[in-house]
Parts: sequence; structure tokens; C-alpha cells
Amino acid sequence: MFNIGDYAVCPGHGVGQVCDVEERIVGEETLSFYIIKIIANGMTVMVPTNSENGIRELVGSNEINEVYELLQNHDVEVDNSTWNRRYREYMAKVKTGSLLEIADVLRALFLLRDKKNLSFGEKKMLEQCRDLLAQEISLSNGDDTKKVSTAIDEYFN
Repeated sequence: MFNIGDYAVCPGHGVGQVCDVEERIVGEETLSFYIIKIIANGMTVMVPTNSENGIRELVGSNEINEVYELLQNHDVEVDNSTWNRRYREYMAKVKTGSLLEIADVLRALFLLRDKKNLSFGEKKMLEQCRDLLAQEISLSNGDDTKKVSTAIDEYFN
């Protein structure tokens, strides 16, 4: 259960802050929704309070360490399938909302970028993944977002 003012992660959108809890009539039922304002773009999202996988809490230090370990490991095979197939697979991982899945996509795109040019969509996804990681890690650790983003970039320079 989240309270007003808590930070929550909306898969595919990023970190947001719970602004309100509202009840709305949907069909014959009255349902309760979290009203979440996404920090990155100011978008407002409504998520049912009883949703199993609608939102999650910020990650802890253990998961952050796992993300950094994953980003350090460059000894993985790069996916050489077509760009649109890779894009669909990567987008499915990003939409899970798992920080490890997002870090895996980011690593794959950074490593792929060294071998060939990324498509426009892949470049945007790389930026999106970096921003999602940096934003959540910075809020979880209390660090500056730009500092975290720079630290992520340094794993691939």
C-alpha cells in the first residue's frame, strides 16, 4: 500500500510520486486508484490500488548493486537479429519495470552500438533505459540523477 507522497515505479513510464488516492465508478463497481505523477515528463497515471503488477516500490541497495554488476559484465553475446525484432524484445523487457531487465537492455544496446549503428528507435530506447535507471537509482540512493547517469555511461566508455 502506498501513501500520498510516496515514490512508486510505473513499468514503462518510470518513477512517479503518488499525488492522491481516488475512488471512481467503473461499470457497477467503485474502484480505488492511485493518482501518480511521473517525474520525467509530468504525465499523470491512474493505477488501481488492488493491482498486482501495476506499480512497485523503489529498489533497494541490493538490486542497485546487481544492476551495476550486470552493467560491468561485457562478456555477453550481442543480438544480431533484425532491428525491429530486437526492438520488440527490448520493449517487452522495459515494460516489465524490472530494473535488472532495463539494465540488460541498456547493456545490450551499448554493446551493439560499438559493433554497428543503432536504428533511431534503438537510440531512443537507449536514452530511455539510461534515464529510467538513473532516475530510480538516484531517488533510491539520494544521489544526483546526472551523477548516476554519468556513472552508468562510464561502464561503456
